[in-house]
Amino acid sequence: MARKILEMRHITKEFPGVKALSDVNLEVEEGEIHALCGENGAGKSTLMNVLSGIYPYGTYTGDIVYNGNVCKFHQIKDSENEGIVIIHQELALVPLLSIGENMFLGNERGSKHRIDWAQTYAKADELLKLVGLKDSSHTLIKDIGVGKQQLVEIAKALGKNVKLLILDEPTASLNDTEAKHLLDLLLEFKKKGMTCILISHKLNEVSYVADRITVIRDGQVIKTMSKTDANFSEDTIISAMVGRSLTDRFPKREPKIGDICFEVKDWCVDHPVFDGIKVCDHINFNVRRGEVVGISGLMGAGRTELAMSIFGHSYGSNIRGKIFKDGKEVHFPTVKSAINAGLAYVTEDRKGNGLILSETITQNTSAACPEKISNHGIVDFDKEREVAHHYVKEMHTKCASVEDKVGNLSGGNMQKVLLGKWLFADPDILILDEPTRGIDVGAKYEIYGIINKMVSEGKSVIFISSEMPEILGMSDRIYVMNEGRMIAELPGKEATQEKIMTCIINSGKKVEQSAASGN
Repeated sequence: MARKILEMRHITKEFPGVKALSDVNLEVEEGEIHALCGENGAGKSTLMNVLSGIYPYGTYTGDIVYNGNVCKFHQIKDSENEGIVIIHQELALVPLLSIGENMFLGNERGSKHRIDWAQTYAKADELLKLVGLKDSSHTLIKDIGVGKQQLVEIAKALGKNVKLLILDEPTASLNDTEAKHLLDLLLEFKKKGMTCILISHKLNEVSYVADRITVIRDGQVIKTMSKTDANFSEDTIISAMVGRSLTDRFPKREPKIGDICFEVKDWCVDHPVFDGIKVCDHINFNVRRGEVVGISGLMGAGRTELAMSIFGHSYGSNIRGKIFKDGKEVHFPTVKSAINAGLAYVTEDRKGNGLILSETITQNTSAACPEKISNHGIVDFDKEREVAHHYVKEMHTKCASVEDKVGNLSGGNMQKVLLGKWLFADPDILILDEPTRGIDVGAKYEIYGIINKMVSEGKSVIFISSEMPEILGMSDRIYVMNEGRMIAELPGKEATQEKIMTCIINSGKKVEQSAASGN
């Protein structure tokens, strides 16, 4: 029988007006990968913040027993000294420092008075090899992608002699290839005896790596199941998470598609920093009234750059091409002009560009169209709160009050506030960029329902997603992008994951052949 490395006994954690955890018990066996699943706001990250000392001893009730000893962690350094290391969904790396500097920040090599840089970079390179990262440890963090940054965080944890590694949504911003590499890395660490706790909404990944899964709902443990259990399935996990069965991951919709209402022709965008690099290359596409148009492609295909450049020239330089709305050529040189013309853009970066985390739900909801809750420039605060209450209710946002700071909400509830903000703007065309990234299946289903409601009212949605199942499950038509170009258009009913990937692979071959022939 496996030894218990961790027991969390009767953990209760309260915030003002909210009981985030209620009498939670969790057991983790040595050498296993133990997954925590649950809806956004269920308490998963809160429980791990208690374990790691981010919420210090005394701010919660209950006991943490690690390696047979009751632990009272007053800060994150205390848990790290015991070999417990947490990697958050929002990576804690300094962009303008090197990989090596980041890996040993707060854990410097050398004496108290002098850092040994030779030892630092040599040890960093050694750890990078363990995670399969070939970049030099002298490379700046800003010069590597998110997938590699995630590996740097893991290498950083290895430098702290980690025994229990906690990962919170580690693949949320990764493409399929990067995610698979990271998950395989966890399986390798498991073979060497490391214990992992994995928080993830991606149930296919949980099924792939986890030995056992604990489901948390509304701050309480619902059940713990093993992958070897006879009734183990993704449907069982979902049912435990949301408290009901989801017979269909994508709500049904009878499309009522009208005429073309939005069209982009010969759209070109240059990189904002590097001269001569096109990020969008003569792109053409259109959207019909009452239609969900999906844009699929691998990370780096140019989908976000396309969306942002259309939405008030938010990205890029030397932007050229034509946009037609309801048959008339239009120009959106600013974000405000795009909003006024009936466009809205839900960014993939909700924390960086979508929301003001230090402000309330109320203030964020009205931020895109403050004139709608103002009289002659003076804000009607009662009306503003009324609007916020409406969208909190409609979106089923979990919060104590509309005066809650958005930064205190879970990721999924932040996303609902962001959607509410743009629905309040009442757009004709809504551009959604990775709208379900890092949120649970229940919240996803609610967002899909909102999309369906919008198009049933005659509005149109441009849907950008890296998750192939939701592109296929939600789109009436699908455009495929690769290397800044639209390479295919597929009817939603005929599209498959294989067809989309074949289009991408074949377009890559054409580019290589063209380059080889000198064209």
